[in-house]
Amino acid sequence: MRRARSVVVLMLLCMVRPLAAEQSTFVDRNPKVRDALELLDLWIEEQRAYYQIPGLAIGIVHGQELIWSKGYGVEDLESQDPVTPATLFRLGSVSKLFTATAILQLRDRGKLQLDDPVVEHLPWFELEDAFEDAPPITIRQLLTHTAGLPREVAFPCFSTHECPSREEIMRAKPTQRAVFPPDMTYKYSNLGMVLLGEIIVAASGETYADYLQNHIFTPLGMQRSVVNPARGRHPRMATSYLRRRPDGSRQVSEYYETRALAPAGGVISSVDDLARFAIFHLQADPASTAGEVLAASTLQEMQRPHWVRSDWEGGMGLGFRISRRNDQTLLSHGGWIGGDRTHFLLLPAQDLGIIALVNAEDASPLTFSHQALDLVGAALAESGAEPPEERRADPAWKAYLGAYTDPWGWESRVMILDGRLVFYSYDYPPSEEAGSGITPLEPLGGNVFEMPDGGRVIFELDEAGRVERIRWRSEYIYPVAR
Repeated sequence: MRRARSVVVLMLLCMVRPLAAEQSTFVDRNPKVRDALELLDLWIEEQRAYYQIPGLAIGIVHGQELIWSKGYGVEDLESQDPVTPATLFRLGSVSKLFTATAILQLRDRGKLQLDDPVVEHLPWFELEDAFEDAPPITIRQLLTHTAGLPREVAFPCFSTHECPSREEIMRAKPTQRAVFPPDMTYKYSNLGMVLLGEIIVAASGETYADYLQNHIFTPLGMQRSVVNPARGRHPRMATSYLRRRPDGSRQVSEYYETRALAPAGGVISSVDDLARFAIFHLQADPASTAGEVLAASTLQEMQRPHWVRSDWEGGMGLGFRISRRNDQTLLSHGGWIGGDRTHFLLLPAQDLGIIALVNAEDASPLTFSHQALDLVGAALAESGAEPPEERRADPAWKAYLGAYTDPWGWESRVMILDGRLVFYSYDYPPSEEAGSGITPLEPLGGNVFEMPDGGRVIFELDEAGRVERIRWRSEYIYPVAR
């Protein structure tokens, strides 16, 4: 039995109780944000359970602090260790943001210029000129994916899980040719990021892993982040899983080291650590401690467009993708490697950052970060408004609370949110909008309530005052056995 429900999300943000998750005093002081997070929490768990996503971690940064974070599901299906905000995931291409940050750091220290030809730093990388009068490829073009290079190195790394060393990439250089002239069009290139990693090594005299550790991870307090750990399973690292099979099973995705491809996808990190990285990129005060890593003006330079799509709806900063969504400008990067998928999202205009990490090949972290943006972003915009008058729940309603189901297996939950009795109805498949599952109930007297569409809900009790069934319009739903 599918029950109609239509509620505007912003109206619901006043109807939620505090949730059990790691959250800051900022959330406690802002009921609209707290309520948005409660609704988000219900929706995420519904999605994770329905699609059988092994594990997920999410965090939200605002006002230079991590205001909320939570883990869902498990790090490993065998051990059943729960995911937490400290659980480590493979970041895949979100690693490219660290590579870009390191390049800008070296630029600010006078070690290179963004418009330097790549061959000035890597003399061995001089592709055969396939385009007449083509200018040399520059560092800036590598950062914006406009160098015209092939997408991948000349090795089937992601198929064989045997990634090349830098020496092997150097030897294979004659087999690769440019696809487009430089600065002609956008073409995503892992090869380009590998070259940026080699430039970091050449300009600093340190390995890529050591450079990130010494100049980014340690200064920012990212204590658990690491590049290419030697062991296949770093402590508290989530097991990566392939897509769910028709029988419901999942195979473990074999761990492999990215070796020379680390600048394109070799960083391992957690929500807690990535929140520090987000706070760093959102800092606007030149006097802040983050300025010791990179100046605020350089961060702004990374975030402004350096290549713009022909439809003017997005483009590339220096490392960041720039896009437009619901009249907002988003800075982001996604990642996908070996069963782990990640999404790193910033909205500098709102001082807002969102991180979502999953350990399943067929789960989309962007789905969770965008829903968090829609709910929490709207709540932040509304948080300065006068709070509504506090409602007080009737103590008798406690008898109605709990889980319910109908004869067809559809489930609901009766809850008290901000002094109101409400239904939260689970959908199958789950709705893409978190607020669509909430139906507020207005008391009409006794055990009778009315829904927004005029339909009646009647709680039928036994002699002990327990709910035997609920009459929902002309149908019945029943308590789930406790």
